[in-house]
Amino acid sequence: MALNKARIRQLHSLFAPIMLLPAILSLITGSLFHIAVISGKTEEFLWLLEWHRGKFGRINLEMIYPFLNAFGLLMLAVTGIIMWFQTRRRNTKSKTSNISS
Repeated sequence: MALNKARIRQLHSLFAPIMLLPAILSLITGSLFHIAVISGKTEEFLWLLEWHRGKFGRINLEMIYPFLNAFGLLMLAVTGIIMWFQTRRRNTKSKTSNISS
């Protein structure tokens, strides 16, 4: 399967909204739990650590949550970098054609 520009953009636009919630949730809960550790109130905020690890009440995703997070962010990084290189290559080609004209 060839990864043309349209397919890469499609993959990126598919993964971006899906990965937004877990990434922001991990970022916020990890930061807030670290603040709880610094302030010495770790015991009161263990639920933040559970959310950070993927345990959402009865739904326990602790075994796969980090891998899903990593895979999604890796896909976003790869597709984003590919799109960035494609636009850089296009901009470089247009600049060289303008100079030679």
